[in-house]
Amino acid sequence: MDMAWKITQLLLLASVTAVWGAPPRTRQGRTDLLNICMDAKYHKTKPSPEDKLHGQCSPWKKNACCSVNTSQEAHKDVSYLYRFNWDHCGPMKPACKRHFIQDTCLYECSPNLGPWIQEVNQSWRRERILDVPLCKEDCESWWEDCRTSYTCKNNWHKGWNWTSGSNECPVKAACHRFDFYFPTPAALCNEIWSHSYKVSNYSRGSGRCIQMWFDPAQGNPNEEVARFYAETMNGAGLHES
Repeated sequence: MDMAWKITQLLLLASVTAVWGAPPRTRQGRTDLLNICMDAKYHKTKPSPEDKLHGQCSPWKKNACCSVNTSQEAHKDVSYLYRFNWDHCGPMKPACKRHFIQDTCLYECSPNLGPWIQEVNQSWRRERILDVPLCKEDCESWWEDCRTSYTCKNNWHKGWNWTSGSNECPVKAACHRFDFYFPTPAALCNEIWSHSYKVSNYSRGSGRCIQMWFDPAQGNPNEEVARFYAETMNGAGLHES
């Protein structure tokens, strides 16, 4: 009887999860999804003002999860942050590289990624982002500006040769144009960082997708986006993108 009751409860839980999706994640026993920083390699414990953030990271200076030093390193070709070499297949075009700098700034500095933070068991971080709904125009311009640069892989999170101290192409991985490994904007944005992003059908300014680029004089539009998804997740357990 007791076993039958347990099986019934498990079946009920499975059916609810299938219909409504997984419950909101908890973070250190909390369900806070707004104005938080990831538990990762260089993130601050809590977001706070950083008046001197460097270059493309400066839009987050009023409220940032990154330090000044991190923002400076984000602009270097091979920085101490991750020893990642953008030029692994020859010089990356400047128009392309600026998107990767902006991507790094968003990842390191944004306090508005809470609804998409997931726990991971990795040596260098305890949390990551997953399926952040990136505005379609930001994804399209990233792909358009990078399509004629060169790379040798379609997943940059893993599979590199690190014996030199920075990433090099693995054996038998040939260098081709970006549009060989990433034939569409969605392929680039969704796959390059193991689905950290998921290109959205929504446009910039919609309040429903994360903007990689924004004018800080107009405020940070990603605050509204995070609030919308946090309320959706906490209210109904649904995730819309």
